[in-house]
Amino acid sequence: MEDRGGSFVAVRRISQGIERGNTCHSTSGSAAWLGRGLSCVCAQRRESDARPSFDLTPAQEESLQRLQSRIDVAYDSSILEHQEALRALWHAAFPEEELHGLITEQWKEMGWQGKDPSTDFRGGGFISLENLLFFARNFPKSFQDLLRKQEGDRSMWEYPFAVAGVNITFMLIQMLDLEAVKPRTLVGATFLKFLSENESAFDLLYCITFKLMDNQWLAMRASYMDFNAVMKSTRRQMERELLLEDVTRLEDLPSYGLLSR
Repeated sequence: MEDRGGSFVAVRRISQGIERGNTCHSTSGSAAWLGRGLSCVCAQRRESDARPSFDLTPAQEESLQRLQSRIDVAYDSSILEHQEALRALWHAAFPEEELHGLITEQWKEMGWQGKDPSTDFRGGGFISLENLLFFARNFPKSFQDLLRKQEGDRSMWEYPFAVAGVNITFMLIQMLDLEAVKPRTLVGATFLKFLSENESAFDLLYCITFKLMDNQWLAMRASYMDFNAVMKSTRRQMERELLLEDVTRLEDLPSYGLLSR
């Protein structure tokens, strides 16, 4: 997929019926590309490409299946649990501001593309909302710093916080090959070791990656047209860090030190 610049205007669903194991994440039977001009940050592969697979321990297999079950859950605005999670995200982001409804112009303050966040969650599923909530609850300072763009020399045209968060969920699923029955990359196999020891490993890696992405954004002096390039740079850096010899848990990643509680 070529890298094209673009604005954060719409979530588009452009293909049908992707089976588990293909390279692009499916949610409720179709793939999603997040935002106009935001290309999939994963590399496409030909069917003839040979890729290794890594055997899993029973614990790793169970952990992967539980995470895959989370990934398979689409956001559904008719489900009370999903409604409550969305409200909880608002209250974590803006504790002093009353939310007037699940469909309101207020959501744009958080970086959603319109007044109904459910349209943006189609790209990442319910897990992308869970990731944002985990970030808000476990690293509230970093969450607020990114939400309010409080650190660094910011661009006049910044990335929208919430939509960027959904993109990070999407990118990590691709990078870690989490829809495959077995990991087919060393990065994916390495992550499953961490996941079998920490059920929240995906959520924690999400927080680290979000903060790293913002750090890359500032280092590259990026504007909204550069979002895809920043995401690709973030992915490359995270892959390198996961394969460092002295990393035995996610807290050992160099970029973990960017986070503040």
